Amino acid sequence: MKHNIITIEEEFIRLDNLLKFSGIVATGGEAKVLIQSGQVLVNGEVCTMRGKKMRDGDKAQYEDRIAEVSVR
Repeated sequence: MKHNIITIEEEFIRLDNLLKFSGIVATGGEAKVLIQSGQVLVNGEVCTMRGKKMRDGDKAQYEDRIAEVSVR
C-alpha cells in the first residue's frame, strides 16, 4: 500500500484536489469520475462528494493508494 502525506497550510483541501496533488489521479476529470462512481474511500467509508472538505488527519483511499492530510 502506498501512503502519501500531503501537507497544506489552509484549514482544508477538497477531496478532488487531494487526489490530484497526491498523484493518485492525473486530472480533475479523473478524480471526478472515481469519486462519483463510489471508488474512493474517505476515512474508510465511500464518499461521492467531490468537494468534500478534507481536514487534518483525514485519509482518502483509491485501490491501494492512500493520501493523508496534514495541516502545517
